[in-house]
Amino acid sequence: MRAFLFPGQGSQAVGMGAALAAASRAAADVFAEVDEALGQNLFRLMRDGPEDELKLTENAQPAIMAHSIAVLRTLGVDVAGSTNFVAGHSLGEYSALCAAGTFDLATTAKLLKLRGQAMQRAVPVGVGAMAALLGADLELAQQIADAAAQGEVCTVANDNDPTQVVISGHKGAIDRAIELAKEMGAKRALPLPVSAPFHCPLMQPAADAMADALGAVTLAAPAVPLFANVTAQPTNDPDTIRNQLVEQVTGMVRWRESVANMFDAGVHDFVELGGKVLGGMVRRITPDAQVTSVVTIEDIEALAKEIA
Repeated sequence: MRAFLFPGQGSQAVGMGAALAAASRAAADVFAEVDEALGQNLFRLMRDGPEDELKLTENAQPAIMAHSIAVLRTLGVDVAGSTNFVAGHSLGEYSALCAAGTFDLATTAKLLKLRGQAMQRAVPVGVGAMAALLGADLELAQQIADAAAQGEVCTVANDNDPTQVVISGHKGAIDRAIELAKEMGAKRALPLPVSAPFHCPLMQPAADAMADALGAVTLAAPAVPLFANVTAQPTNDPDTIRNQLVEQVTGMVRWRESVANMFDAGVHDFVELGGKVLGGMVRRITPDAQVTSVVTIEDIEALAKEIA
């Protein structure tokens, strides 16, 4: 069995998609359609930068999604016929749902633009922060977060793999967690270069905005089940997916559990479309799985022969 995976924020880089668009009409069409939907030249920003503008959450989120879908459409496979499940890391969940036909491309781009703007507005710059705890599992990360909170928000945001957990919350609490981490048993604690504290209760205003936005669009049942971030379980019910996308804004991304559960369900072939970050996580979660990260036209051609 196979799962298609879609990367989250941090997978953006100046130059992304440029070679692909030059080699593939399908990819160029994706970028053009996203530009038209958003009323901005996002592809030019992806191709040429500047980097600080591309990194802005409201630009990075639709850019990463567009790149993933461009890779998929260049691959040219029927999702229902070539994979058993889809999953995405945070914003990648929208890419996964676009790939599986729950949202069309234009709707996905608009939702992610709004999601990025709402997340940025939810917390003033400098009030929140995030940090990666390396050499820490979920249990240890939760202990560190609890010890550092001291009345402020400090929670686990991403349970990425057995060696990396991300925490999120008020900047003071995250700073305390970084100080406490090593003495409590983590190998390292690194502040993350993000502009807002994602996947924690401080994001509630953004969750409210997404509830309104998702309530105004139609969701089709995905062609294959989605392994959802907030439950680490598969679903193909549109109303459930809508609710889970709202919960996801403030909830923990249960990526480690999602991958482990997919493996237990029989998925031994994981394909990451449009990035190379998730592949490493999958290898650390399920060392016996086959993992392919697909970014370049050469990657796509190699995978097409395998899937054919």
